[in-house]
Amino acid sequence: MKQNKQKFIAVTGGIGSGKSTVLSILSDMGYAVYSADLVAKKIYDEPQVFRAIAKAFPDCIFNESVDRKKLAELVFTDEKALKLLNAITHPVIMSLLRKSMENATGQLVFAEVPLLFEGGYTKLFDAIIVLYRDLTERIQAVSLRDHIDKEKVLQRIKNQWNYAEKLPDAHTDIYTIINDADLPALCEQVRQVIHELENKK
Repeated sequence: MKQNKQKFIAVTGGIGSGKSTVLSILSDMGYAVYSADLVAKKIYDEPQVFRAIAKAFPDCIFNESVDRKKLAELVFTDEKALKLLNAITHPVIMSLLRKSMENATGQLVFAEVPLLFEGGYTKLFDAIIVLYRDLTERIQAVSLRDHIDKEKVLQRIKNQWNYAEKLPDAHTDIYTIINDADLPALCEQVRQVIHELENKK
């Protein structure tokens, strides 16, 4: 049950923009944090999701389990397949994420939600933090993290919301953070947003 005056805050932005780093900063500050990506890592264990994946992508099933690498390679090069996978998994991911957040304590509860705008999930949150970062730095960060080349990173970016364009009307408060300096500078921006959130009536 959502506590009185409790606010659910989404942290979003393009791949490699620093969402996980911001979540770590928030956690160090003592706030409850959750991640749609962590939920997604276990989503294929959900019976209804596995059945839907097996039906939609039979070639990605091996020994009664989802071949995650093969499925990822498929959807990141096929926009239609990616949309189908998202339609299967995202509603379940967001439902599980929301339940976890509702069990949290504290006035502000944060969740990293990479595909917030793409999935139309803005109404689930009281406010949104959008991260921006230079494209070159994003590519370098993802290449190093996931051990993939520039072309594959760009393909993933292409399938995400273009944050350089105007954001859609989310019907909620949107705060922006520019991740263009060092960690202390990023921490200071996070603290500023927290100050605004805590003092907003």
